[in-house]
Amino acid sequence: MPSAALRRALTDPGPPPLPALPERATALLWELAAPPRLAAHLRAVHAAARDLTDALVREYPDLAVDREAVLFGAAVHDIGKAVHVDELSGPGSAHEQAGYELLRAHGVEERLARFARTHAAWRLPDTAVEDLLVSVADKVWRGKRVDDLELLLVERLAEPGHEPWQVFGRLDDVLTAIAAGADGRLAFQNRHPVAG
Repeated sequence: MPSAALRRALTDPGPPPLPALPERATALLWELAAPPRLAAHLRAVHAAARDLTDALVREYPDLAVDREAVLFGAAVHDIGKAVHVDELSGPGSAHEQAGYELLRAHGVEERLARFARTHAAWRLPDTAVEDLLVSVADKVWRGKRVDDLELLLVERLAEPGHEPWQVFGRLDDVLTAIAAGADGRLAFQNRHPVAG
């Protein structure tokens, strides 16, 4: 039975104000009786992904990006930590494949389930821009910047004819603004317990 602590993590208005997860992601977390800390983490990453995609769509209206997939991917990318709870507070990658399998077993289509595996595998040559956006959001929500990852995203954004140096400057501004809220998002996550 899911806990009151999980309910709080899914509905806590903040501060900082974080959007609710997509209903399908919330239902999965509820069904899995996920750890409250996981739900809080997913909300923080989802918020960063929303801010990132919204800013990029404003800057590059011709950018072909599946915003819904990015937001759902950010909302479930670490769902395997419902099984590998020790990875909520320590290192590990077992949650990646476990999360993918969990999502597929719950009827989540491949195009959305893939984010459980790809959020840490952004160096693969066929990585889509949506995967890069989830990966970047999973770093910048806590203020972490990863140069190689951001440069890959710049390359993808520059493809439609935008100069790489201009894309870099705009992306840097967006990520700097998102990173500025990291302390609040970390405090939000840490207010919610690892165990239910």
